[in-house]
Parts: sequence; C-alpha cells; structure tokens
Amino acid sequence: MILVDTSALIRSLTGSRDALDRMEELVGAGERLRLSTLVLYEWRRGPRTPEELAYQEELLPSAEALPFDASAALLAADLFQALGSPRRRQIDIAIAATTLSAGAQLWTLNVDDFRDIPELDLA
Repeated sequence: MILVDTSALIRSLTGSRDALDRMEELVGAGERLRLSTLVLYEWRRGPRTPEELAYQEELLPSAEALPFDASAALLAADLFQALGSPRRRQIDIAIAATTLSAGAQLWTLNVDDFRDIPELDLA
C-alpha cells in the first residue's frame, strides 16, 4: 500500500497534472493507493473545483482514508521530539507517522520534507 502525500495528489489532479502519469504507473503496477485523513484535510481545504473533488473521490475515496489514530499520534510525537521539534513540519511528521504505522510507503513530490524520517519508505 502507498499513501499519497498532498504534493503528489495536487500535482496529479490539478493544474497541468504533471504527476498523473506516475499515479497511473503505480496503479498499473498493482499498487493500492490511499490517502491519510491528514492529506485529505490538506487537500480539501482547497481551493478545489467540484471536478477535482469528484476525481479524487473516484480514485481515492474519502471513506477509505487512513485515520491519524492513537498509534500514529504516539509515533508522531516521538518523531517530533527526535527531530528537534520542527514546528513548521508538524503535519508532515504526522503524515509520515500515519504511513509508518500502517506499514505503507509514502509517495511525495516533496522528498526533502520526509528524507530524515527514520524507516520511512518513499515510493
């Protein structure tokens, strides 16, 4: 399973859609793509067109988003402390913790935001 980060979702479903080919490659290779509730929040706060939201629901239904649960919250807190309390990266750290907690990979286009997260596998 691969969790899609906000950067990859935006660049797949909006504007020039320059990451859509990569999304299609992953799906074509049999990968199961999902969102976390945190990415869903970042995505839905917009601005998004009704067409973009409908496309997202078709490809990555909100009802199937992985929650930021207690396990992910505890892991995120540990990561936050280990990384020196990087407040500007709070949501990224929580997204990484959700990914790790689910035993998944993360597909992001902002690799530098996640490079220092121990054991995080980037797709």
